[in-house]
Amino acid sequence: MAYTLTVNGRTTTVEVPADMPLLWVLRDVLELRGTKYGCGISACGACTVHLNGRAVRACQTKVSAADGASIMTIEGLSPDGTHPLQQAWQDVDVPQCGYCQAGQIMSAAALLAQTPKPTDEDIDRAMNGNLCRCATYLRIRQAIHKAAAMTATTTVQQAAANRPGQDQE
Repeated sequence: MAYTLTVNGRTTTVEVPADMPLLWVLRDVLELRGTKYGCGISACGACTVHLNGRAVRACQTKVSAADGASIMTIEGLSPDGTHPLQQAWQDVDVPQCGYCQAGQIMSAAALLAQTPKPTDEDIDRAMNGNLCRCATYLRIRQAIHKAAAMTATTTVQQAAANRPGQDQE
């Protein structure tokens, strides 16, 4: 069967079995290897991607369910690594082994898209199911708060720059 996917803003058609997990389409067919295989049962979060803006586990999402959908992987979050979450992850020194980090960042990005100023409870709820064998959970939470603050600051600066009636030099 042929399926049309828009992955990281680029539309492509893949010819694969209907029951093929999206994870394998991304990694093996489209060669986007940032999304990791962790458990295969949707329990660890390493394979998290966005499907029409929602965080989903690619290991359990069949390609047939993604037909016509917009998919974003870690590669599409920011091609140059300047997304506030990616910057905060580096600033806070979150990764140790790094294996789970793409899934962690994608879950955090979905959270911030819905909740720009998350509480610790919001973060814990959204990140529940994203496992980190290195146990960097406190740094992950700190980085999410930092990214939220960075995003808020950028939004305020952009709003001030675009305010009507301001003298522009």
